[in-house]
Amino acid sequence: MKKFLVSLLTVLFTLVLLAAAGAGWFVYRKYSPSKEPADQSAWFGVSGDEVAIVWNQELQESDAAKGRYIDSQVYLPLKWVNACLNDRFYWDAANHQLIYALPDSIVYAGADSVGSTGAPLFVEQGEEVWVLTGLVQTYTDIRTAVFADSDVKRVFIDSGRTSEDTAVVKKKEAVRERGGIKSDVLTEVDSGAKVVVLEAMDNWSRVRTADGYLGYVRNKYLEETQTKEVKSTFEAPVYTSISMEEPVCLVWHQVTSKQANSSMEKLMANTKGVNVIAPTWFMLTDNEGSFESLADQDYVNRAHAMGLQVWAVLDNFNKGANVQSEILFADTDARKRLITGLMEEVRSFGLDGINLDIEGIKASAGTHYIQFIRELSVDCRREGIVLSVDTYVPAVYNAFYNWTELGCVTDYVIIMGYDEHYAGGDAGSVASLGYERRGIEDALAMVPREKLVSGIPFYTRLWKEDDSGVTSTAMGITEAKRWVKEHGMELYWQEELGQYYGELEADGGKYLLWMEEETSISRKVDLIRAYDLAGVACWKLGFEPAEIWDIVNLSDSVKIQ
Repeated sequence: MKKFLVSLLTVLFTLVLLAAAGAGWFVYRKYSPSKEPADQSAWFGVSGDEVAIVWNQELQESDAAKGRYIDSQVYLPLKWVNACLNDRFYWDAANHQLIYALPDSIVYAGADSVGSTGAPLFVEQGEEVWVLTGLVQTYTDIRTAVFADSDVKRVFIDSGRTSEDTAVVKKKEAVRERGGIKSDVLTEVDSGAKVVVLEAMDNWSRVRTADGYLGYVRNKYLEETQTKEVKSTFEAPVYTSISMEEPVCLVWHQVTSKQANSSMEKLMANTKGVNVIAPTWFMLTDNEGSFESLADQDYVNRAHAMGLQVWAVLDNFNKGANVQSEILFADTDARKRLITGLMEEVRSFGLDGINLDIEGIKASAGTHYIQFIRELSVDCRREGIVLSVDTYVPAVYNAFYNWTELGCVTDYVIIMGYDEHYAGGDAGSVASLGYERRGIEDALAMVPREKLVSGIPFYTRLWKEDDSGVTSTAMGITEAKRWVKEHGMELYWQEELGQYYGELEADGGKYLLWMEEETSISRKVDLIRAYDLAGVACWKLGFEPAEIWDIVNLSDSVKIQ
């Protein structure tokens, strides 16, 4: 019996020990830090020759945002570079070359172009183009750190930061995928190592390590953070601009034939305060960069004698039935041919400027059109010629006009604050005050005030609604006033629109008119004064009564600083 009790007690004691050991193991497993290494390839989302891109401390996860490791060099996807870092790298697909327009020159790089290490500046694979990281850094205000010594290759790219928080690690510590001791280990940092603290939380901090990892470290193992200044050594190119020493007061002169040039002095006799006349002289005719010119030396001489600058207009609609902007501007040879032709006209006739009025282009033409403007600006800057560009009121659907870039490389950006309602659309105001205000405010978010000119209409549309639908007729202010008087239309002031409005039943339908006249124009000019813009542009010469110029004259109302 005694032996049985001893055996039983031994068994029970053993079970207790085993239970205690199991409980201890459970507690240890639950509360001890994990040492499981992370799958780095899965975390960075790359394999083989792919290179993970970490931009401003955020891993770029899409397939389109992965670099390539080619012949011991890291290359970045051009589309991603354009979208995130620098949109001035222009790919000429037809000629398989990379083009970069600087303020005073244009750099062309072909397939045989190499960098300082002898590596190609770009690699073309199918429809994808990869740009050497060093080339991007040469032209872009970024800092890069490449980690290509392991199977998981990555490049860190930083831009825009002026300071960063750092901390010293107190003791050797794991850097984990997520905050929590059970999270897998990405790497380890030694005691005394310095890390960049990206985000501090209650118990953990998100850090960047010197060997190229982003992860989490326990705060108790970090010394107090210190902030250090981050200085950029990048020297940004300087895009100089020509600025008139007085507010721009431009009027477009629609010229459709050589003979029409002779009407300039007669039409200008009614004006006051105009310092720029923009005749519609250059008309694109094909996709090869050809254009028809109506330039006239006597016109220029007479305009100069009147104290006017002449900014000749290039458009794509007067003779442009066969012009496809997405083809024309995508052709590097066509762009060169067009620029050469324009500058020959400038020199031949002694023009003061070029005004671009390229309208109705497709989104697919946007990148190429902006490149054309960059390249043209190089010649204009070299020759001391004013380059201005007409654009629509900013909207989501026409964002490809890239007002930020236009505000950098051109001398003046003119927003055409009209055609709010246009022929073929619904009846409404050509340019309500709210439309004008929104256009100015949205453009000012992207274009410097001293370069922004507001375009205003000297016309309106007389709309007619009948059984056949809605039609309209464009009328200058003078003609519209005459029509209202002859037909006895009553006009009523609409404060919200900043215009007079009238309706009239006649000819089997209803006529509607949102009137442009002295009061409505004065409200628009008040906006130009209030926002202290670079000036005003008026479409078009001859549509207006003489009294309008007492309102539009900005010579004493806007001070450009």
